[in-house]
Amino acid sequence: MPSRAAREVTRQAMAQVGRPYRWGGSSPREGFDCSGLVQHVYREALGIELPRTSRQMGQRGSWIALKDLAPGDLVFFQTGRHPNSHVGVYIGNHRFVHAPSSGSLVRVESINRRYWLTRFNGGRRPMKTARM
Repeated sequence: MPSRAAREVTRQAMAQVGRPYRWGGSSPREGFDCSGLVQHVYREALGIELPRTSRQMGQRGSWIALKDLAPGDLVFFQTGRHPNSHVGVYIGNHRFVHAPSSGSLVRVESINRRYWLTRFNGGRRPMKTARM
């Protein structure tokens, strides 16, 4: 991803930190679930329309290994029964922004925490870069 696009994705993701989690939510006003957050960030930052669910997002773009993640990449985890049941936006320095669960807020976490490392399914780099 070009550095300008990566910076904009990261900026948009960080702007949502502190917003409430809301299942099915996809806007700053109503709150976000994990995929709604990622969808909003990419739409606002780059004009890219991503699929609505994390499972669908996990089928788009190039697969990226943990060691090769770059800011703006999507990071996927198996937190439920299926792979790619959770998604966030990688922002660099082993950190990602995500909407974790009901009753919580959008936040930044370390991908190196044992919980996330053991559930990591891989990263994805959306193929299209628009508006940059």
